[in-house]
Amino acid sequence: MEKGKSMGFKDLVAWQKGMRLVEAIYKITREFPHEELYGLTSQMRRSAVSIPSNIAEGQLRKSKNEFAQFISIALGSCAELSTQFDLSKRLGYLDEMNFLRIAEDINELMKILHGLRKKLSTNTITTN
Repeated sequence: MEKGKSMGFKDLVAWQKGMRLVEAIYKITREFPHEELYGLTSQMRRSAVSIPSNIAEGQLRKSKNEFAQFISIALGSCAELSTQFDLSKRLGYLDEMNFLRIAEDINELMKILHGLRKKLSTNTITTN
């Protein structure tokens, strides 16, 4: 990143991983039963999209406290998605390989978001 140039939300690893997670959820839910289109499929997609959306909105807020609040909302969306994802597995909509891969991605993103929220509550975010 150029010296003096501020960091945008698209530069955040959390946002980038969130976007990749959204893509994966859309691809996986295409294979869900048609009767779930307005149920679990829709809910999972909304939860997934909410994650990078809240990261982006929070990064553009005026204060670290506001940003931290939006990271908390993104974490809540991760928890919702994780629950919906587990339900999808229980209902037999996912094979073991896809389940394990995406579950790992969700957990990794949650760890990143927890770290970001902690950093926001203790000091400023540095860029390089």
